Amino acid sequence: MSLGKILIAEDDNDINHLISDVLTREGYTVTQAFSGTEAKLYWNSEAFDLLLCDLMLPGMTGEELVEEITAKQAAAIIVISAKNTVMDKVDLLKLGASDYMTKPFDIEELLARVEVQLRKGSTAADVPDTLVWNGLSLSEDRYSAQVDGVDIRLTAREFGILKLLLSNPNKVFTKENIFSSVWGETEFIDENTVNVHMSNIRGKLGKVAPDREFVETVWGIGFKMKS
Repeated sequence: MSLGKILIAEDDNDINHLISDVLTREGYTVTQAFSGTEAKLYWNSEAFDLLLCDLMLPGMTGEELVEEITAKQAAAIIVISAKNTVMDKVDLLKLGASDYMTKPFDIEELLARVEVQLRKGSTAADVPDTLVWNGLSLSEDRYSAQVDGVDIRLTAREFGILKLLLSNPNKVFTKENIFSSVWGETEFIDENTVNVHMSNIRGKLGKVAPDREFVETVWGIGFKMKS
């Protein structure tokens, strides 16, 4: 039985085949794409548990691929790139990537990160399908959000933040809590990353229900759902 279905988007033949061979030996089902456009076609035609994505891809860049995928659905994506600045990583995490590895990479570390991302997906069933609070509802099965029945378009990160807050609406979550849970990173890179996403969430909810505040800032601590 396959441990998970993984799509590799990498234009370097040697790296693509290396990753594919290792993952296949570990028991994963692997599909290889050598351009961004090819990866997009595969992703839209099949159901994958994880995408491993280079950035400098022909046809469609990795950044464009990540942005297009996460604008439509929550997805587990590990970016593997030679770009190694903090801002490169922050920008991709903001776009919706789940994790980021720089080249050259250690294959054992990659396997560990793949396992972490797939384990997160396997525990998603423990969360109720629909979360409701003060007229706001999130459906993970349909990956949709509504306020009083009006659809709200959220990015994968925004959806993940609201899902976390709604899973325990009376709890105050620190920015570190939110970052580690939604981005899947143990190292807290930049608190402004969480602030920007929270501001975007408030703006989108406020357009539909300007008379209500859904997320409360607990100064000096973090955020919680507004009672």
